[in-house]
Amino acid sequence: MKLLQPSSPESHYETLRHLYQGCQVVQGNLELTYLPPGADTAFLQDIKEVQGYVLIAENHVSAVGLQGLRIIRGTQLFQERYALAVLGNVGLRQLGMRQLTEILKGGVHIEGNPQLCFQETILWADIFHRHNELRSETRVESTRSRTCPDCRALCAEGHCWGESPQDCQTYNYLATEVGSCTLVCPQNSQEVTVNNVQKCEKCSKPCPEVCYGLGVDFLKGVRAVNASNIRHFAGCTKIFGSLAFLPETFAGDPSTNTAPLDPQLLSVFESLEELTGYLYIAAWPPGMDDLGVFQNLRVIRGRVLHNGAYSLTLQDLAVRALGLRALQEISSGMVLIHHNPQLCFLQKVPWDSIFRHPRQHLFQTHNKAPEQCESDGLVCFHLCAHGHCWGPGPTQCVSCERFLRGQECVASCNLLDGATREHANGTRCLPCHPECQPQNGTETCFGSDADQCVACAHYKDGQQCVRRCPSGVKVDASFVPIWKYPDEEGVCQLCPTNCTHSCTIRDEDGCPVDQKPSQVTSIIAGVVGALLVVVLLLITVVCVKRRRQQERKHTMRRLLQETELVEPLTPSGALPNQAQMRILKETELKKVKVLGSGAFGTVYKGIWIPDGESVKIPVAIKVLRENTSPKANKEILDEAYVMAGVGSPYVSRLLGICLTSTVQLVTQLMPYGCLLDYVRENKDRIGSQDLLNWCVQIAKGMSYLEEVRLVHRDLAARNVLVKSPNHVKITDFGLARLLDIDETEYHADGGKVPIKWMALESILRRRFTHQSDVWSYGVTVWELMTFGAKPYDGIPAREIPDLLEKGERLPQPPICTIDVYMIMVKCWMIDSECRPKFRELVTEFSRMARDPQRFVVIQNDTIGLPSSMDSTFYRALLEEEDMDDLVDAEEYLVPHQGFFSAETSTAYRSRISSTRSTAETPADTTEGEESAAFPFPPQSLVEGPECPVPEALEVDGGAKGALPSPPATRYSEDPTALPGDESEGLDPEGFATPGAHATMPEYVNQAGERPSPPRHPCAPPSPPDKPKGHQGKNGLIKDTKHPFLGPFGRAVENPEYLAPPGLPAPTAFSQAFDNPYYWNQDPPKAGSPEGGPSSTPAAENPEYLGLAEPEDVAV
Repeated sequence: MKLLQPSSPESHYETLRHLYQGCQVVQGNLELTYLPPGADTAFLQDIKEVQGYVLIAENHVSAVGLQGLRIIRGTQLFQERYALAVLGNVGLRQLGMRQLTEILKGGVHIEGNPQLCFQETILWADIFHRHNELRSETRVESTRSRTCPDCRALCAEGHCWGESPQDCQTYNYLATEVGSCTLVCPQNSQEVTVNNVQKCEKCSKPCPEVCYGLGVDFLKGVRAVNASNIRHFAGCTKIFGSLAFLPETFAGDPSTNTAPLDPQLLSVFESLEELTGYLYIAAWPPGMDDLGVFQNLRVIRGRVLHNGAYSLTLQDLAVRALGLRALQEISSGMVLIHHNPQLCFLQKVPWDSIFRHPRQHLFQTHNKAPEQCESDGLVCFHLCAHGHCWGPGPTQCVSCERFLRGQECVASCNLLDGATREHANGTRCLPCHPECQPQNGTETCFGSDADQCVACAHYKDGQQCVRRCPSGVKVDASFVPIWKYPDEEGVCQLCPTNCTHSCTIRDEDGCPVDQKPSQVTSIIAGVVGALLVVVLLLITVVCVKRRRQQERKHTMRRLLQETELVEPLTPSGALPNQAQMRILKETELKKVKVLGSGAFGTVYKGIWIPDGESVKIPVAIKVLRENTSPKANKEILDEAYVMAGVGSPYVSRLLGICLTSTVQLVTQLMPYGCLLDYVRENKDRIGSQDLLNWCVQIAKGMSYLEEVRLVHRDLAARNVLVKSPNHVKITDFGLARLLDIDETEYHADGGKVPIKWMALESILRRRFTHQSDVWSYGVTVWELMTFGAKPYDGIPAREIPDLLEKGERLPQPPICTIDVYMIMVKCWMIDSECRPKFRELVTEFSRMARDPQRFVVIQNDTIGLPSSMDSTFYRALLEEEDMDDLVDAEEYLVPHQGFFSAETSTAYRSRISSTRSTAETPADTTEGEESAAFPFPPQSLVEGPECPVPEALEVDGGAKGALPSPPATRYSEDPTALPGDESEGLDPEGFATPGAHATMPEYVNQAGERPSPPRHPCAPPSPPDKPKGHQGKNGLIKDTKHPFLGPFGRAVENPEYLAPPGLPAPTAFSQAFDNPYYWNQDPPKAGSPEGGPSSTPAAENPEYLGLAEPEDVAV
């Protein structure tokens, strides 16, 4: 409608002048069309900024007065492309926009102006904003019917807007950003009204659906409301856009095959309260005398105006009254009401109180004369205040002179008489509650609630008038029913007996009668219980005797076979390690991208495609470099042995190895990378529950490693991978060591060690135990509670031992209560026996995780991390080539239950490693979290981009070294919940107790009972330990002379690293070192072969320190 002839040509110029006179900022579009010759455009000279577009078309004036215009923002564009359009102006000779310096969005279209000069001389590229994506949409036609003067003599560059020297183009590029004003709120935001000002606010939850009008979203380009689109407005209270009713609305449109609109469907607009655009009505059903379907419309915003000027236009209608009884505000634009021969009451509407700005005005012509309206009886109701109304009758008053009952103006309220008694709330008549007793001569109530009655019609319960007293009613979310009876005065009183179950017998007042329980029932229950106890005792005795007989039989059989043995037996009592090692072929692996590299090898992101199957599994491939030493090959196999033997949902495991010329480890890619970077990147969105849940899961994983006698030696937040925001896993077993059945500690010879995470005995004597891992766990918890801060930041590593011996520890994090911090302090005790066990840490943090905000105080704590958070590395991974149509490794190796038959056994747990803790594992409990049958759902596969390479390797959480477990036990929606009914066998600390109902575990050789070792005096009490049996080896591969270092060990060229005393300077062996948390303390062997890697000088690291072999080592 932008180029259509104005509906009222005689008042068009006056409308534009009244609209823009003295205006500096035009919030919408500036449309100057059909100006007659000689029209004075000086009323436009104050305009400095236009939010939308500028349209100058079909004018006969020689110039437009826009010499003050500076900025065109282009929030709306003409034909979706142009911010400035000058079209078909017959008499226009020059633009004269000498101060225009910025067009933020949109192009320029100048065409069909035969008298216009100088438009081709303008340097439009200087006017366009540097971020204007539509700057190429520029069409400037220079065809004209007259000769234009040359402005190069006046302007140096020949760029001008007119003939005078003041019209030279200025080159002051104004680098302003797009303003905050907008027609529609951006995505994920909603419009709110604050202090009578509309603002866009971010939705805290999914934004409510909005209703769009004409010109917005899917209705853009639609001319009018019709039968095909009216259903979209059903139930709308606010429409973002405009509404237009044209003759084709009710007559139909054959060109678009649109049927006529049924007038009864207009009732969908009865719920409309706000319209952000304009309301244009040029046709209306003949049987409707007013616009009553818009009776609840309160506000017309006028953000988009019809013909650039009008927010409300009514023309050519046969209505007698407007009927807009709720309309309170027209925020912007003019009102045009003309050519309505039957319309009355226009002069009875207080338009000045409805308009928001003084420049707004009502233009009304060719309507019914007020005198004729009065002679026809079309006058306001006599109780309308000040004679203002929207139509005839008591419901069309703008305000009432006396009282308002519902929507009608009345002379008085029914205070003393009437069928429905009322009370007066100011000028409104509100009905009394139905339970109020009508009074004679006085008011019945003083409010509309049941407790505001003068007297009750039936009964009174407390302060409330009720129809009947409560009888077995549960009130205030209580599970105990309330029984009451009415007394002689009609007041509800409590019954003497408050029955809770089987209340069938009642007295004359309706109260329950006390029923004494029958003694027969108690006698029967006692007898049955006693019989059950006797039966259970008999079954227990029979089972014990039968088991002893079988044990004697097996013992005799073993003794008879001992004579055939070459060597005498020395059984250790340890379980066999039945973990399986999956051997992969090199043709099944495809390397996609390098994740990191070092002196000994490289880690690739790749795809595993099993032979004979059409699945792709994303993996991380750890490959040794060519010409590496045999020791490096041995160490990577040792790491594969450790990773394949673990079986806990909170500890990483191995997918397989590839035995090519250079050994390759294949592990699973993780979704969110390492926990250290995760808490740093998302610290503003991490809640107390997330932190405490991670502490529980890390403690459970370390408790499992303690049970299988594996000392990690490198526990830190960087070595914990995030599978999902609710599931973390311990990884990086480059320094881990398995203890034999008769070992309680491990002494390292050298290698890379993390000083600031190590216990004091590990730094000074290289003594590593499960209790030294407890120290590292305390530092890891500190890292989480400080959102990834560096421990002992700024303190050189050489000073750490002295600092710890003097009693200094890491400070209390700001978000931690003293309860959490005291657990950290206990982990940092000098005496290792005084530190808590990992089982105790699981119990403590599980207790805190049930009430997280009591122990961890975070501002704006949301108690839960959004599961949709992903990292830049995750998005980059999915965009890689050949990384689509992937299958999760866990989904492939541990499928859903539906993949198998329904014949499943009871969920059970099993042990993976052949080594058990004989000193600290309870004899009657096992930790359910370490089960190989403990599944968890697949996640998106990726790892963090900034984590050190060794930490980026992740393996499947299932027991791939174990026999396949039943499908029902290998998949769970919640990785921290026990499958099936397994939770029934848990002790208070969350550990499973085996029972008679449990099925046989996958690994069946159970350890015998042994006497328990002595306890340290300061150690906390714990359940009885397993007794030790025969001492001996269990076949574990051990190498006490060569510690298990990751095959990607690296040295560093950093002046802050220092070789510890007692180590010879490296001469013929060095390692590239990419991880700043480690330092290689492994000294070179004497007589290393010639031609080996060049030497790297020793250096000092502020966080890690290489330790020398001391002269005397306490064993």
